[in-house]
Amino acid sequence: QVQFVESGGGLAQPGGSLKLSCTANGRTVSDYAMRWFRQAPGKGREFVAEINRNGDMTFYADSVKGRFTVSRDSAGNTVYLQMNSLNPEDTAVYYCNTIPPKATWGQGTQVTVSV
Repeated sequence: QVQFVESGGGLAQPGGSLKLSCTANGRTVSDYAMRWFRQAPGKGREFVAEINRNGDMTFYADSVKGRFTVSRDSAGNTVYLQMNSLNPEDTAVYYCNTIPPKATWGQGTQVTVSV
């Protein structure tokens, strides 16, 4: 069973940057297109970004377009989310999953943007 592990979150100031990583308990995710999601306090889980299997096509939510960049390493083991120009509205727990999604989600990684 695939278990996603998200990491790289933390506290950032407005305008700052963080880079998140997503792995799958030692397994490769190279066979899958991947998505990043986030869930802010009191809100539902929302789509953030996606990347195809080859890593040459990406798609972003309007709220993060131009600020976030999704990528994957050539080995297919890790998917990244580079987040720049962070603002308080980006505060959330961030998750990754395959397309289509696996039933089991990881713990996510907390991103907090605050002065």
